[in-house]
Amino acid sequence: MHPDPELRSSVKQLIREVCEEKGAWIVALETMPDHVHLLVEVDPQYGVHRLVKAIKGRTSRVLRDEFPHLKSKLPTLWTNSYFVATTGGAPLAAIKKYVDEQKNR
Repeated sequence: MHPDPELRSSVKQLIREVCEEKGAWIVALETMPDHVHLLVEVDPQYGVHRLVKAIKGRTSRVLRDEFPHLKSKLPTLWTNSYFVATTGGAPLAAIKKYVDEQKNR
């Protein structure tokens, strides 16, 4: 994401809204210049792929309306790709710490 604090704030707020609407629980969220780190708990019946699609769709549409300079990012603000991993046996606190520390990089 753009280093603009207002844009970063909007991205985070939109992601929070989508997650709340879809019944997902955000453990950690941090925006980077070109991607987002999101540690989230989502109902497996809903599926992480559907959550990612909803987040990308909403943020792309709303942000390009709110920040006109992003309109050059057509047809969408995001790529089709994303990385997902399960936490498995890793301690949730360690993963949350990793995501939280990304803002300092």
